[in-house]
Amino acid sequence: MSSLVSILKDNPLLLLFIVAGIGYPIGRLRVGGANLGIAAVLFVGLGVGALHPDLKLPESIYTLGLVLFVYTIGLSSGSVFFSNFRSRGLQYNLLVAGSLVIAALAAAGAHLLLGFKATLTAGMFAGSLTNTPALAGVLERIKNAFPAGQSSALQAEPVISYSLTYPIGVLGMLLAIYLAQRLWKVDYEQEAHLYPDCGVGDRLESQTICITQTQSLCVEDLIRLHQWNVIFGRLCREEQLGLVSIQTIFQAGDLVSLIGNHQTLESVTHELGENCGRRLDFDLSKYDKRRMFVSNLQVAGRRLKDLPLFSQFGATLTRLRRGDIETLPHGDTVLCLGDQVRVVAPHEQMERLAAFFGDSYRGVSEIDILTFSLGLALGLLVGMIPIPLTGGLVIQLGLAGGPLLVSLCLGAIGRSRSLVWQLPYSANLTLRQVGLVLFLAGIGTRSGYVFIDTLRQGNGLGIFFVGALLTCGTALLTLWVGYRWLHIPLGLLVGILAGLQTQPAVLGFGLEQTKNELPNIGYTAVYPIAMIFKIVLAQVLLVLFL
Repeated sequence: MSSLVSILKDNPLLLLFIVAGIGYPIGRLRVGGANLGIAAVLFVGLGVGALHPDLKLPESIYTLGLVLFVYTIGLSSGSVFFSNFRSRGLQYNLLVAGSLVIAALAAAGAHLLLGFKATLTAGMFAGSLTNTPALAGVLERIKNAFPAGQSSALQAEPVISYSLTYPIGVLGMLLAIYLAQRLWKVDYEQEAHLYPDCGVGDRLESQTICITQTQSLCVEDLIRLHQWNVIFGRLCREEQLGLVSIQTIFQAGDLVSLIGNHQTLESVTHELGENCGRRLDFDLSKYDKRRMFVSNLQVAGRRLKDLPLFSQFGATLTRLRRGDIETLPHGDTVLCLGDQVRVVAPHEQMERLAAFFGDSYRGVSEIDILTFSLGLALGLLVGMIPIPLTGGLVIQLGLAGGPLLVSLCLGAIGRSRSLVWQLPYSANLTLRQVGLVLFLAGIGTRSGYVFIDTLRQGNGLGIFFVGALLTCGTALLTLWVGYRWLHIPLGLLVGILAGLQTQPAVLGFGLEQTKNELPNIGYTAVYPIAMIFKIVLAQVLLVLFL
């Protein structure tokens, strides 16, 4: 054992990959329908670090990991975050902000009643709400406030309370959701029909209809009048095959191909005509269809209606795949690097269209180092700005909050002239995962030895129980107010709770319960605000009682 410890001490990269290699598969093990996920890397790091006080990764590893993690989250969530404020998003975020403030007040009360250290209280708050960037903000605050020798010991204390409360932070949320759905006897399927785009049986289908009920409205006006989420593709009129444009006015006897979910297709068919046995989308005599990657920087970040697809190429887009989700593209849809679009166009235009979109798998796997570096640099600078609070308190967003705030804005902007801020979807996910592994392995190994000492002293049990009360109390309060007072459907509220907790395991449990996409809508609506609030509140708790 001593020789192994000696080898790991002298080879930090070897230590990193051993911790990650053991922790990642452990996190995928499911117990009671949930798992720790990538957070298991933290606990393996604690275990390895407990073997010897010098078994710890360099500080630069977890710092780099943190910055990569929060920056990529912000880029992918920016557009959804700001667009949600146009509907009930503000109400959802106020609910989350209020719950988090109450949780912080409860943590402060426990600190005063039980005499916890400020460092332990801040870590307990971050752990019971399972927020790693909040813990990182606390660690950075300690590092900047104390000399190097003193800060090193103090930094271990928030990690200890974080690791003690994190597991119940996951399990408590799952228990609260289970109890709520049993108590209120919720019919998730009925709820989901209030949100046509939430994914209940929302597999995209195509069919051909024959127009029997003519109207004087063009396609653009028809879609606006009936609020149809549908794509009109091919048009066969008097045996001449063409494509539907937004200015097309249907005539009796026209055959038209449609793409949409089953419910919408039935509605359109009822309004315009009847189902036809012929399938125009199978007719490749004049028009071909092909999937293409968006890898051209001149196309990414632009709205579809600003692209000359129909006028220049005689083409239309019928489907858009981003990650594992396939949706219908519309005029206001903004294309991102890594998107896969299905194009319908004349045979002779396919090669030109491929060049127009880029259609390079390698291109969607690469990162624009210029915009990536500029965005991160700006985020780090914003994180250094002092923010004065009441009572003379001054905090900073730091390495966690600064890059997150900037990336949210850049993700919403998409592009600034020739600068494309967004990352390809696959590259974003990869960097996010790598960043989180680096951070969790780093703080775990650096705190493992002190963690064992604290458990021996007997202080851990009180922190665990207070953390459990914080988790369960916050969850039940949010569910009760949201469902009973604000009348938010529970399926959506489950996603809001997962976003409040910034916890993918809770989101996954919610998706399994609802069998639709409502939890995803709630999750993305509140995730950024919950992240920023927890980063700030954890530091406020530290500064108030330090």
